[in-house]
Amino acid sequence: MHEQVRISVRGIVQGVGFRPFVYRSALNHGIAGSVKNLGSEVEIIARGERIPEFVEAVSRGPPLSRIDSVEVTPVAGMIADGFVILKSGTGSFSGMIPPDIAICSECIADIFTEGGGYQNYWATSCVNCGPRYSIISEIPYDRERTSMAEFPMCPACAGEYHDPHSRRHHAQTIACASCGPGVELFDKLGHKVDCHDPVEEAAGLLDAGFILAMRGIGGFHLACVEESATKLKHRLGRIEQPFAIMIRPDQIDRLADLSPEDRAMLESPVHPIVVLDKRDPDAHRDISSLHTIGCMFPYTGLHHLLFSHLEHPLLIMTSANMPGYPMITGIDVAMAKLGNDADFFLAHNRQIVNRCDDSVVRNGYIIRLSRGIAPKRTAIDLGRRCILGVGPELNANATIYKGGFAISSPHVGNVRNPATLEYLEETVRNLQRILGAKFDVIAHDLHPQFLSTRFAREIASEHGLELIPVQHHRAHIAATTLKPCIGIAIDGVGYGDDGTVWGSEIFSGQVPDLMRVAHLEPVAMPGGDLATRFPERMLYGILPDERVRSLLASRGWSDVELGVLEKQVASGFNVTQTTSTGRVLDAAAALLGICRERTYDGEPAMKLESVAASGMAEAWPLVFAMTDGCETLSSRSLTGTALTKLQAAPDGDQRAIRDIAASFQYNLARGIAELAARAAVRDDMKDVALSGGVAYNHAIRTTIEWELAARGLACITNREYPLGDGCVSYGQCVYAGRLLARRD
Repeated sequence: MHEQVRISVRGIVQGVGFRPFVYRSALNHGIAGSVKNLGSEVEIIARGERIPEFVEAVSRGPPLSRIDSVEVTPVAGMIADGFVILKSGTGSFSGMIPPDIAICSECIADIFTEGGGYQNYWATSCVNCGPRYSIISEIPYDRERTSMAEFPMCPACAGEYHDPHSRRHHAQTIACASCGPGVELFDKLGHKVDCHDPVEEAAGLLDAGFILAMRGIGGFHLACVEESATKLKHRLGRIEQPFAIMIRPDQIDRLADLSPEDRAMLESPVHPIVVLDKRDPDAHRDISSLHTIGCMFPYTGLHHLLFSHLEHPLLIMTSANMPGYPMITGIDVAMAKLGNDADFFLAHNRQIVNRCDDSVVRNGYIIRLSRGIAPKRTAIDLGRRCILGVGPELNANATIYKGGFAISSPHVGNVRNPATLEYLEETVRNLQRILGAKFDVIAHDLHPQFLSTRFAREIASEHGLELIPVQHHRAHIAATTLKPCIGIAIDGVGYGDDGTVWGSEIFSGQVPDLMRVAHLEPVAMPGGDLATRFPERMLYGILPDERVRSLLASRGWSDVELGVLEKQVASGFNVTQTTSTGRVLDAAAALLGICRERTYDGEPAMKLESVAASGMAEAWPLVFAMTDGCETLSSRSLTGTALTKLQAAPDGDQRAIRDIAASFQYNLARGIAELAARAAVRDDMKDVALSGGVAYNHAIRTTIEWELAARGLACITNREYPLGDGCVSYGQCVYAGRLLARRD
C-alpha cells in the first residue's frame, strides 16, 4: 500500500544541494511527489511503498547540510507519478546559508580536462563547492537571488542543471566560459591588457616580480612572489607585519612542520590560513620574521589555474585592505585605493554581495572567523527573544540569536573608523534580512565610547529596544562555557566595571553571575594608547625606577623625554591603570629590546613568543597579594626579575634573551594558573574556562593547561569560536540571553 506524507526538513538546507539530493533519493526509493524550498526549510510531498527508508535517507542529508528537525505528517489528495523539483516559495527563516566552500577535487579535475566543457574556466563549481554567502542576497537560495542572476545559463550548463544524474543538478553557481563571469587583466591606469589568457599573463607578471591585486571570492588580495615581498611591505608601509602565503600542496612540507590536524585543516573544505611553525625559524624572513608562517592552499579555480602557469612554488596572498578595515570588493574602488600598491589588476565581473576575508587557524584554534567557517550557526537555547550582539571594538563581528540558534557573521574588523562601522552595520542588515530577524534586545560592550556601542544605542533608540551592556571579559567566558566555572580571560584591553582597563581577569560563578575574584596587579599605562604603541612607556609604567630610566637613556631617550615620563607616572596625569596581560607582555618585549614600537596589532607579544620559542624556561618566584578583595599576581615582580636577569647577562647575549623571554612567559602563565587554581579550591569548582587573545600563545596556553591539570582541574577552551575578540559578539548574546532568562 502506498503511503502519502508531507516531510518538512529544517536546518541548513539552502545552498547545500538538498533538493537534488532529495530528488535522487526519491528515484532510488521509487517515491513519487515533489520537493520545494520554503525559506529555511524544505517541503517534500511523497508517495510510495518505501516511505520509511526514504525519510531515513532524507534525514541524513547531503554532506554540507545540517539537519535540525524532520517532521513527517500524513497528506491527502492526488500525488502524480514521477518526482519533480518545484520553484521555491517563502516560509520560515530558521536556518542559514552555508559559508563559501573551497573548490572540490572533481571540479579541479574538470578545469584541467582537455576538451571538457569547463577546461580552463576560473569559476567552475558544482553543488558540493564554490561560493555561497558571498553571492547571496536573500533566501531561498536560488540563482535569481544571487549575483549569478546576471549570467543566464547556456544550453550546455542548463542541461547539467536539469540533469538529476549530474553533480551540478540545481547547482546555482553553475557556469562556464560561454555563459559565466569572466576574468580580465588591467594595468594600474585601468587599461585592459591585450592578451590571449589573462590568468596565464598574470602568472608571468608575478614570476617577473610584479605585484597584482586579485579579486577573489570575498574581496581583493595583493599577490606577489617571495622575492617581491619586501617591495610590497614598503609599498604598504607594513615593514614588520608578517604576510600569509598560498603554496602548492606538494611544497608545504619543505616549508613548515605540520601535525596531521594541521594538514587536515589545510585540505578541508574551509581551506583557511593555517599558522604553522617554520622548519627553519630563520627562513623566509622577508615573509615573516616570526618562527611561524601563515599558509593556505589554493581554494578557487582561479588560484589553481594561476599556479598551473606559475614557476614559483608560493605566492604572498594578503588582504588588500588596510589592517582592521573592510575587504575591498569593487574593481573601481580597488583601482582608486591600490594604485600605488599594485602594478596590475586581475579581476572577475561577478558582484561580491557579502565581503568575506580568509579564515585563520592556529593549533586547531580559530583566530579569524571568516571564509569557509562563517556565517557560523550554533544551536543554543537562549530563550524566546531575538538578540543582536554587536561585538567589541577590535577584531569584531556580529551575532544574531533567534529561535534556538546563534548565527555569527564573518570577521568585520576594527570598529574604530567610519568605514568599518559602516561595514558592521551592513553586515547586521544582511544577516537580519537573510534570517528574517526582528530584534528584541541589543547586547553591546560595556565601554561607553566604542562605535559599536553607539551603533547599539542607535538601533535601540530607533526601535524602542532594550540595551544590555556586557563586560568584555565576561563575554569571553560566556562564549566558552555555560557551566559553573572559574573563568580566565587574558587579552589586551577591555573596559572594566570600575572604569579601568582590564585584561587578566579571573572570574568565579556561572553566566551571567561571574564575580571577579583575581587578576594581575594594576599598573600604569602612561599616555593610555601611547603606551600600547610604544611599549617602553609600558615598561616604565610597571617599573618606574632608576634601572629602567637608565636603560631607556641608553636607548636614546633624552633627559627631557624621561623627565616628562617620570612626572606623568608620578602624578597620574593621562595615566590609565590596567591589569592587561597583553600590556605586560609588551613591556617584556620592550625590556629585552625585541620590540620598541608596535606597528601592527599584537606585534610585541608575538615577537616575544617567537624569541621565546627557542629559549629554556626556568621557574621564578611568584608574588601574590590581596587588592580590594581580589587576589593579584605581581607583574612588577616578574618584570623586575627579568630586568635583573638581563643586567646579569653579557651584552648582546641572544641565548640569555631567549631564555629570559621563555621564562617570563612561563612564569606569567604559572602565576595566572595559580590564581585560578586557588579560586577553584575556595569556591569548590572543578572546571576552568580559558579565553582571550593571549591564549593563542602556545607556551602560555599549554602551561596554564598543564598547571591546572596537575591540580586535577579541567581546562575548557572553545575551538568553535575564536579565543580572541571574534567570540565576543556570541558571548554577548549568551550573557544577555541568560540574564533575561533569570528575569523571566
